[in-house]
Amino acid sequence: MLELYHAHISTCSQKVRLCLAEKGLAWTSHPIEFARGEHLMPAYLALNPNGVVPTLVHDGRPVIDSSVICEYLAEIAPSEGTTLMPRDAYGRARVRAWLRYIEEVPTAAIRVPSFNGLFLKAWRQMSDNQRAGYIAATPLRKGHYRRFGTEGFSKDQMDESAERLRQTVERIDFAVAKTSHWLAGDTISLADLCVLPTIVRMSDIGLEDAWRDLPKMTDWYARIRSRPSFEQAFYPGARVSVAD
Repeated sequence: MLELYHAHISTCSQKVRLCLAEKGLAWTSHPIEFARGEHLMPAYLALNPNGVVPTLVHDGRPVIDSSVICEYLAEIAPSEGTTLMPRDAYGRARVRAWLRYIEEVPTAAIRVPSFNGLFLKAWRQMSDNQRAGYIAATPLRKGHYRRFGTEGFSKDQMDESAERLRQTVERIDFAVAKTSHWLAGDTISLADLCVLPTIVRMSDIGLEDAWRDLPKMTDWYARIRSRPSFEQAFYPGARVSVAD
């Protein structure tokens, strides 16, 4: 039995939903509402002491960290649905190198414009005590929220984020030019699925100009959006816009 504790608009949750869809695995949904602080409540922290989403519970045992969950799903169901990890050691190493890069560069970078564009207004409406209490209760990324302050991230931080996101789409473009279709070989893999939510978020908040001059990247994005898993993971209510 697979249960997923996730947030609809969370990019890390979207990664796991994409993998579940590609694998064709049945799962029970447990939506977590950030606005209610459900990710910081004792019952959830007992599953995931980091207080972040998603958390996969498989036969009563929690698995945390989105990239770890994706690899876990590929391992427990290797022959079901799409094969998301290569069968050879070198191929798996290529995918894992992408996963480490995705965690270090685009996953961290997209938080900066996301927070400035989507969450600053609500954050400002909180009292100083509410903000301080939220930061104190957050197991991870306390510094992230402190840097966010009440004015949002600075222009220098936004510029650095844009640089890192541009590097990401350039690497996608270069990788696809070498393999014809996908990031780590001739077939789709966890590398493609785990970077996709960042690209979708970039599109949703008006950063598509970052890849307009990159034809292979543009082709890759269109190709992956045409897969049935895309609509299953990005169902109505699972995407955002600055206007929201």
